[in-house]
Parts: sequence; C-alpha cells; structure tokens
Amino acid sequence: MTQAFIEHVNVTVGNPERTAEMLVHLFGWHIRWKGLAAMGGRTIHVGTEANYIAVYADDDFDGSPLAHRKGQPLNHIGIEVENLDEVEQRAIAFGLKPFSHGDYNPGRRFYLFDADGIEWEIISYAAAPSES
Repeated sequence: MTQAFIEHVNVTVGNPERTAEMLVHLFGWHIRWKGLAAMGGRTIHVGTEANYIAVYADDDFDGSPLAHRKGQPLNHIGIEVENLDEVEQRAIAFGLKPFSHGDYNPGRRFYLFDADGIEWEIISYAAAPSES
C-alpha cells in the first residue's frame, strides 16, 4: 500500500487573514493561494509546498472570533516544529499564551488557543537544548 499523508486541513475561522498571519508568523509558512471559495466565502491556503491549512470564512463573516468550545469541532491541530523554544517565543510575541507544557516521550510540546478558540499543539521531536 502506498504511504498516505495529510495534504491539507480546512478549518472555518472568524477572519482568514488573521489566522493566516498567525500561521506565517509562528511557522515561517507562506500563502500558497487566496481567493473566493468554490461554494462562497473566502479561503487562504497557508503552509509549505507539500501541505497546508486552508482557513475559510463564509460570505457573512464579520471578522469576529468564533470561540469554538474546546473539542468542537475538533480537539486540536498538531504542528511539528524543529525548534520548540523559538516557536514559543514567536507565539508570545504574537500575543498568544502557551500552556500545558510537556516534556515526555516521544517529544516536547505546548498548546495554545488562537483568536477563534481553536487549540493548537506545537510539538518537537528534536533533542531538548542542554542546560548550562
């Protein structure tokens, strides 16, 4: 069987530009495409050449945060990074509040909520920096 991988995830947000800006800032990704969605609304594809997250808002969005309840519509989105500490500093600089830090097998991680109440798990499998 051929190896499968996630090519993209499409999530509804209150403001696609706000979420795309967060993803570019945190992960160094780029805008792959943006424009009108096929069935109405607006979409921005942000990610790498191999995969991306599509952030979507329907035609009547006003930019207000959606404030999803935890676990609805999903529990969290996990993003693997090389340098966890660097991404955490970027998150803080962006005004986000990392929480629930964990350092357990197989990696280190923290979580954060974005402006829409979507939870993100940021994880690294790289060795933790040595303490001096």
